[in-house]
Amino acid sequence: MIDRIVKGLQLVESGILAALLATMIGVAAYQVVARNLFDSGLLWGDGLVRVLVLWVTLLGGMVASRHDEHIRMDLAARFLGPSARRLVQRLTSAFTVAICFLFAYHSARFVWFDYQDGVLAFAAVPAWVCEAIMPVGAAVMGLRYLFHTVRPVP
Repeated sequence: MIDRIVKGLQLVESGILAALLATMIGVAAYQVVARNLFDSGLLWGDGLVRVLVLWVTLLGGMVASRHDEHIRMDLAARFLGPSARRLVQRLTSAFTVAICFLFAYHSARFVWFDYQDGVLAFAAVPAWVCEAIMPVGAAVMGLRYLFHTVRPVP
């Protein structure tokens, strides 16, 4: 039952990532064509693309953290034995947990301050709505790496 829920959430996560990436590419391409051929474009297009880059980056990090496929430097770990490699994996995962939760905390404060100040991102969209992915994405990655710390991916 839990596996089906996790698979469903992963499918939703991947679907949102794909949709946002397609939207980002589509709006960026439209902006280029509209500017070069018609001397026009969407007033809010550049702002939307910047926000979508943020969302795609953090959602991509969340997807990569599912199975510990996030970018890393592991040259030294390649030369270790199996037990030492698992220990290094646990230590690096624990360090990643600390960094992710630190980022989640401070980005949540940042989002809260923008909410209180009523900052706008583009058009009439509040900045805090666009920035909300930062604490959420960091917290999800932190939780996933907490699980990887307890049970490393083979």
